[in-house]
Amino acid sequence: MSQTNFPIFFSMVVVMAVQINFFFNSVFDKTTHKRNRFIYFLIFGLLDYLYLLTPLSPALSSLVSLFLIFTIALSYQVEFRMKLIFSMLYGVLMSISNTISLYILYTLDHVEFDTLDLVTQPAAQTSYTKLIFLSCMIMFVVIQVIRLIAKRRSFSLPYRYYVLFLVIPLLSFYHLNILTYKSFYSFLSAIGFLFLNVMIIYIFDTIMDKFQFMHENAQLQQQMDYQDANYEKVVHSFKSIKRIIHDTNQQFLYIEECIKRNEPAAAVEHIKTTLNKVEGAYHRVNTGNLVIDALVTNTLDIGQANGIRIDTRLNLRSHEIPIDRYDLCVVMGNMLDNAIEASKHIKIAEDRYILIKIHATESALLIHILNHMEKEDARLHSQKPNPEFHGIGLTNIARICDKYGGHMTLETKHKQFNNMVLLPFLTNNP
Repeated sequence: MSQTNFPIFFSMVVVMAVQINFFFNSVFDKTTHKRNRFIYFLIFGLLDYLYLLTPLSPALSSLVSLFLIFTIALSYQVEFRMKLIFSMLYGVLMSISNTISLYILYTLDHVEFDTLDLVTQPAAQTSYTKLIFLSCMIMFVVIQVIRLIAKRRSFSLPYRYYVLFLVIPLLSFYHLNILTYKSFYSFLSAIGFLFLNVMIIYIFDTIMDKFQFMHENAQLQQQMDYQDANYEKVVHSFKSIKRIIHDTNQQFLYIEECIKRNEPAAAVEHIKTTLNKVEGAYHRVNTGNLVIDALVTNTLDIGQANGIRIDTRLNLRSHEIPIDRYDLCVVMGNMLDNAIEASKHIKIAEDRYILIKIHATESALLIHILNHMEKEDARLHSQKPNPEFHGIGLTNIARICDKYGGHMTLETKHKQFNNMVLLPFLTNNP
């Protein structure tokens, strides 16, 4: 190739790189960019320049072009299968654009590309340059349409849907190889394949949207069941208090009868027995707030059963806290549950420790849960049997914080995990 053709081929490489980047930004979003992306573009530029200069067989040319496209796809932080699928889709769309461009140039300039030789026919370079730039122009229009229909979702579908998604692009690529660019009917077929392959992105996004909605709905239902279980603990606690009060009234009648009969020793002995039973049946935590008492007491029971040492430092100015009981159950339940689950994974029993600090002032409620971890680095993803819905516990806590104008802080250091939540008291809080 002469030096005078270098600007043309260099321009082709730049245009193709910009176009492929434009396509992947449309389907993956710019927020998924990796650092030092210029390295991928540098590799693409060098390989693409050599690809344009080297004559290859149709099959090998298709594989090399797919690899070039995939090189830029690697500069995005998305699933490997997404990179592969959309690289193949771009290759099919580019092939369709080339077929359309071949027909247009054949109709306008009567150029027969199957007989051109870049080595022996210098004019062929001009024709191929027109072909590539016209294909890129068509692709820019196609990508603009894709930008309007692509939602750039990150939800992952089962593998079988990705296989089904590839059926139309693969069939399109096969039929393009048996079509002739000189036929008007082949041109119409290429237009139809272009429409199908663009619409497959819309269908894929629609399916992904539906599955994501179903998944989130299942997560929400499971999380609501989980919170209802926490709320049930409060109800059970309230019933236990009523039962204790009822039983205590009966004991007072017996003590009164002992006093009337002048049997103080029997009365004193029965009082001691009654107090011991009340102590064993009543809450181990008694701040006066039903939610805090029920959930912290339940946590103490679970900790005792699992060999977890738990300290509590509870300081409430009043048992009445102007925060909705259900919201308080969401925050307390998730924080305590996360601490218990993390402590269960610690192998050394002596290291299983949780500190529960709850402090209420006139204007805010501060909840601080500290627990030890098995490893130095904290994994904020759930380690429970069903992490897909338990993992959204922190999200629900953050949602409650936003509701009350508070905030949540997470800190990890020296195998300790600190979860701190501040909930201000608003005058219109329920």
